Amino acid sequence: MAVVGSGGQAGTGAPRDAERADRRSVVVQVGARAGELPPLRVVAADLAARADFDLDAVADLRLAVDEAASELVAVAAPQAVLTCTFFLDPGQMEVTASVPARPGATLRPDSFGWRVLTTLVDEVRVVGDPRAEPPVVGISLCKRRSAKAVTESR
Repeated sequence: MAVVGSGGQAGTGAPRDAERADRRSVVVQVGARAGELPPLRVVAADLAARADFDLDAVADLRLAVDEAASELVAVAAPQAVLTCTFFLDPGQMEVTASVPARPGATLRPDSFGWRVLTTLVDEVRVVGDPRAEPPVVGISLCKRRSAKAVTESR
């Protein structure tokens, strides 16, 4: 496991950047193998707890990150490295996990694993660059805190 970096994220001038001035990020890389995924679950749970998510939301994020990473391991190219970026905003946590994929491998949004993801978080989508060499496939997910919880933590 490698923690690639962490800290604030500079804006790029896009309209949403002003909303994300308080955004923090952590990047973790692990081998794209099932046995390498436990640190991702630990980081997800720790960051969610530190961001004052309730215990159910912490558990949901831990499970969602594990499920997303497991889906990516299934399509990963040999010897691939899975990169997981955690973005923390005052009211939400976004996680984007990606991996170089085997040619022709795709994620199936109609799979059982995808349904599990959609029940655990508020938003899930496929991301990546299929034209890259090797193609990159990823999953982005977002879990929001309740408006009341966000207001109370300020």
